[in-house]
Amino acid sequence: MAPVNDHPGEQAAQNPVKLIGIRDTPLCVDEVFRAVGDDAAGGVSLFVGTVRNHDGGADVDALGYSCHPSAEAEMRRIAEKVAADHPVRALAAVHRVGELAVGDLAIVVAVSCPHRAEAFEACRKLVDDIKHEVPIWKHQRFSDGTEEWVGAC
Repeated sequence: MAPVNDHPGEQAAQNPVKLIGIRDTPLCVDEVFRAVGDDAAGGVSLFVGTVRNHDGGADVDALGYSCHPSAEAEMRRIAEKVAADHPVRALAAVHRVGELAVGDLAIVVAVSCPHRAEAFEACRKLVDDIKHEVPIWKHQRFSDGTEEWVGAC
């Protein structure tokens, strides 16, 4: 006899990590948002990180991202951990590498969960862990001709 589910639609998603990628082409918010669609999710949290025109009081003209060959596998490991530690229905994250201009999308992350607070928390954890643990480096070029490498992004 099959077990009875008293809360239909609230069982854990089979494979909540739907999309992970490191790309050298422009990112698409709609693609990431669609990847986390789930009828059992009551909340979706979406984060879009863009290249801003300043950093530390200096004007930024452009920047480049580069990564270690293990970066995508590391992103997947982090995503699987977040999915295991939170009630994630679906999760997606993509990061751009290469040369980016001010306003370009650098990272897009989305998480769907049964409730909004869970989605906010899981999304924040995913973004923070990607920023601090994935071997992606940022090379900023400033308007005054100086440049700077920033550790993990």
